[in-house]
Amino acid sequence: MEDFVYRDRRLHAEEAPLEAIAEAHGTPCYVYSASAIARRTRELRDALCGRTHRICYAVKANGNLAVLQLVRTLGCGFDVVSGGELARVRAAGGAPSDTVFSGVGKSTAELREALAAGIAAVHAESRAELARIERVAAELDLAAPIAVRVNPALAALDTHPHIATGHAGSKFGVPMAEAFEVCRAAAVAPRSGGSNAPPCISRPAASPRVPDGGPPARVW
Repeated sequence: MEDFVYRDRRLHAEEAPLEAIAEAHGTPCYVYSASAIARRTRELRDALCGRTHRICYAVKANGNLAVLQLVRTLGCGFDVVSGGELARVRAAGGAPSDTVFSGVGKSTAELREALAAGIAAVHAESRAELARIERVAAELDLAAPIAVRVNPALAALDTHPHIATGHAGSKFGVPMAEAFEVCRAAAVAPRSGGSNAPPCISRPAASPRVPDGGPPARVW
């Protein structure tokens, strides 16, 4: 079934006529297709079949609670970049233990909240942030599940320049030249609850394709 299609010259979302939705709720009105979201999720999961992976939905893409609830029921975790986004995940029934905390703008208060809530992983964006995560964990007397975000510095990305994050000039992630040392520091840090290194690449969603071979995939 087409998710958005014209029937008798009227645009429908699945079986619902958008004209009727607009009349009932006014405009502007944002309408999302649950079947489209579910289908894309299945396609991505099928593409990763046989590989160790965790699919985490980026809340910044759409923080609508109904969308977050749907994503949760599809078996996905969440990727948040603020305490407010973590609060929305919890309001939608999501668990901090199924959520990763990314981004370069984490405040100390947000780190405290995330660690105290039992966040699945905190993505360290730099050596300095790794040290700050360690300090906060020590204050709380907790282990910090740390993932070091690595910037692969790709020369060419088929991505809109305003959302590209995997190039050398990006502020996101630890440069490749420093990645080994920062990952090693995270692994032996007294408060580290574990370390891994998700790559830092952002691009619009497309038909999922995973090449043969290579390491286990983590889709953040």
